[in-house]
Amino acid sequence: MAEPESLRHIARSRAPVSTWLGVVLLFALFGVIVLAIIGPSPRGSDYEETRAKKRMENLKTSREDADKALNTYAWIDKNKGVVRIPISRAMELTIAQLAQQKPAAAGPIATPEAQAASPAPAGSPQPGATQPAASLSPAAQSSPPASASPAPAKTP
Repeated sequence: MAEPESLRHIARSRAPVSTWLGVVLLFALFGVIVLAIIGPSPRGSDYEETRAKKRMENLKTSREDADKALNTYAWIDKNKGVVRIPISRAMELTIAQLAQQKPAAAGPIATPEAQAASPAPAGSPQPGATQPAASLSPAAQSSPPASASPAPAKTP
């Protein structure tokens, strides 16, 4: 018969193998249970159809509310006398009110002299504004500005 110490040595060497085997079998059992529960359940599109129906109902409700707000009379604030009127009636009233008004005269047009009178940093003229002749040096008055027409190019 085998010695008891050699049997203990064999039992100790097989203990890690049996532990790993038990863990693997436990995971396999868990997987089988999960598949048994989830596998036969229907995976139809009922959830998406339900969500789509809710979205359509919400859209229909919001459109009805908007249509009601645009096309009916209602009190906004009764104490202040603020009401809501249909948009078509509001447009008619606005057109009638604008037809009764005469156009207002246009205000004065700003001239370059008015722009030159405003303070500007020295050395940087305002774009589009011409400088008065009094502010130019005598040499600048006799010669045309550099931005006048460029000289035509000579062709050989």
